[in-house]
Amino acid sequence: MSAYLLRAGDTGPTQQSPVTCGAACLTVARMLVDDPFARWVTTGSGLPVLGAEGSTPVERFASYERTVHRRTNGLKVSRAGLRPPWPRALGTPPWGARAELEAGASRVGTRYEVDVLRPLGDDGLRAAFERLHRVVDEGEPALLYVGSDVLPRHVTLVLPGQLDDVVDVYEPASGHVRQVTVTEVVEARLSLGGWDRAWLLVRPTGERPARAGSRPAFDPRRVPVPRLVPGTAPAPDTVRSEPVR
Repeated sequence: MSAYLLRAGDTGPTQQSPVTCGAACLTVARMLVDDPFARWVTTGSGLPVLGAEGSTPVERFASYERTVHRRTNGLKVSRAGLRPPWPRALGTPPWGARAELEAGASRVGTRYEVDVLRPLGDDGLRAAFERLHRVVDEGEPALLYVGSDVLPRHVTLVLPGQLDDVVDVYEPASGHVRQVTVTEVVEARLSLGGWDRAWLLVRPTGERPARAGSRPAFDPRRVPVPRLVPGTAPAPDTVRSEPVR
């Protein structure tokens, strides 16, 4: 885990163009889990990072922000299929953000899914917020897309809150981190980058990845043992291997 941290009341980097709010959030997310990367961006020390060139922290952050934006919006061909390109002028698509989070901008092994919030009523939004509060963890952030009543317009980064009923949210236009409550979500008065309504979440599934060095617990009931067919000699073709019941 990186030594780079953001909490409510802190100020982080700011997005470097009007359309890279999502890329800025994803760059900060990577800084939170990758200490050498965060050190390079903030101080220029350590091994240089390809795609994060520059002589100042702002230049290095802006360079990597552009690198992320190209990745999230570009054409991608994989075993999962074809992901068509998305115009960069329209910001970061949630499917591209999900891929970036799973490819190094979160704790190794964390899986993500996309939730659509805009059609939900009050109870649905409360349930979504409770689930978000439960699954967001150190190294496992979420992206919250906010906007007007008509369109999503801005992307923010959700971090674990320090209180039971709030989450911390990094807003990339200002760089500020502040607390967000369920009431603000339900009543559409978020005021994040000038936008109030929650539209989408790209959040962890909540299935925690196995930690390094961990092994499954030994279960003797699943150990195969030979079982002989009654009335026959123990010939190879009459021995079956079955779990102990």
